[in-house]
Amino acid sequence: MPQEVDTSAAWHAGDLKRDRSWIFPIAERDRAQLAAAVRRAYSPDRDLLDYRREEFDLGPGLETIRAAAREAHFGRGLALVKGLPRADMSPDEYRLLTWAIGLQLGVARPQGKATHYLSEVRAAGMNYRSAGGRGYNSNAKLDFHVDSCDLVALSCYNKAKAGGQSMVTSSVSAWRTLKAERPDLAEIARQPFHFSRNQEEAPDEEPFYGQPLFDFVDGRLFCKWNRNRVRTAQEIDGVPPLTAAQRETADVLDAILQRPDLMFTMWLEPGDLQLMNNHVMLHSRTEFEDFDAPEQKRLLHRLWLAPPDSVTLPESWRVYFRSIEPGTVRGGFRGHCYDESRRAFEQRQAASLGMPTSIA
Repeated sequence: MPQEVDTSAAWHAGDLKRDRSWIFPIAERDRAQLAAAVRRAYSPDRDLLDYRREEFDLGPGLETIRAAAREAHFGRGLALVKGLPRADMSPDEYRLLTWAIGLQLGVARPQGKATHYLSEVRAAGMNYRSAGGRGYNSNAKLDFHVDSCDLVALSCYNKAKAGGQSMVTSSVSAWRTLKAERPDLAEIARQPFHFSRNQEEAPDEEPFYGQPLFDFVDGRLFCKWNRNRVRTAQEIDGVPPLTAAQRETADVLDAILQRPDLMFTMWLEPGDLQLMNNHVMLHSRTEFEDFDAPEQKRLLHRLWLAPPDSVTLPESWRVYFRSIEPGTVRGGFRGHCYDESRRAFEQRQAASLGMPTSIA
């Protein structure tokens, strides 16, 4: 087995309850400047990709958000910013605030078939278990999974009438538990499993890809897990059937992820911004019941980000992320609508952050 470096991402639920330094409140005096910066730039007819990072002077509140991003990226793998000025903003302004924060932290990554860069996480009738199903457009309970990027940012505008609780487990702690209790299955988890692209593959991509659940570079652990996409991959021609050992590994891993001593639960409130490092955190959500009134329905905004200070990924991540080199524009689902305007946005944003502008 590879030798791991010690990391603060190897927490248990009780650690997060005792030490709340992973929570970053924005000072009340700084909220007004966040809102004002967005209002100055906001135009209802303007496409998100047309906004530039330099247009937003977010003030001291940005430093609080940057500190949270560092904690998510290089610390516990999880951070929570509290106090975005949600009460002072319209839904469209709050959406732009989420986008403006993302412009400061990295290059947004596309998230699906339509090659969109900001997802509205709301119940829109999607069947999560269908061949092309996505959890963010359903009200279903989700499997534990990682998102397809280095960092994910999730900002809350409205919470549900009931349910929708966020669940997070350290993949480092899960790996160590699996290795200690079932070293035979830990070896299986280091071998490729096949994942479906859920019909969102770009023209130059296959409908599935193989990747181990756990891999290492320079002592750092990287985790990939999404049982729903492993399940749907089994319906694709050319995907080998899961072995009995792989099925047992999946079952044992999912059970470990939900152990009360490992799984941390939290409620996202309006004005909260959750940041996670997808390489060392796995997350899920409970089923939820929505309000009847459209303006009250559960609504969150999700960004996938490639930050400029990212680390080297395992070679086994290359097919999925397109690049494993540190500090590059990588990850996301290129989808069906990736065009020159989107590539130009990515190159412009990368240049503004001092990142390489070559896009894999």
